[in-house]
Amino acid sequence: VQLVESGGGLVQPGGSLRLSCAASGFTFSSYVMSWYRQAPRKERELVALITSAGGSTNYGDSVKGRFIISRDNAKNTVYLQMNSLKPEDTAVYYCNARLYYSYWGQGTQVTVSS
Repeated sequence: VQLVESGGGLVQPGGSLRLSCAASGFTFSSYVMSWYRQAPRKERELVALITSAGGSTNYGDSVKGRFIISRDNAKNTVYLQMNSLKPEDTAVYYCNARLYYSYWGQGTQVTVSS
């Protein structure tokens, strides 16, 4: 099982980034996919979640209206479009797959700074 995140980096406040998480080794289309983040000295928090067929999404209060989660089951990939980024969005972002088991990626760093 592998979850490989990409797309992180340094961006100015107000900018945008799109994260990708490529999955392999399990039946991607059956799993609920989520993005979490963890900032220094803070607990890991849920950013966004999307159900297996993509019919339902859920967002953390701090990102509602700015971030969009989506998935392409044909490509075994989940995305996180992040708009209007703020310095407080700075964190390591992790991809998670959950059904009977829970799998995690290695994380990708997002830094929002001028």
